[in-house]
Amino acid sequence: MKDKFLQEERREYTDVSTVESQRNDLAFEEFPEGPYGSSLLSESLGKSSPWRVDQRSAHRFDYENHELHEGEVRDYPGQDVFDESVPDNVTKPQYPE
Repeated sequence: MKDKFLQEERREYTDVSTVESQRNDLAFEEFPEGPYGSSLLSESLGKSSPWRVDQRSAHRFDYENHELHEGEVRDYPGQDVFDESVPDNVTKPQYPE
């Protein structure tokens, strides 16, 4: 798995969280498939340079600042947890106990 990431020398200290976020969070493209009517080349879609270890794509419907919203529960299950799948049988809001 390590061979898929860009090899770089890691520093002992990191920058302020806003600088790290600016460096590591990838922004969505407005039209990732190109201008309207252009032919779609699947090789050109996505990230063209190697991934850094800390880089990640942002979740589309997520809080930008997780530390600011930490501890707040949303009304729909699965929205507070990144890697949790949403259950199929949702009848009422579920809150962590």
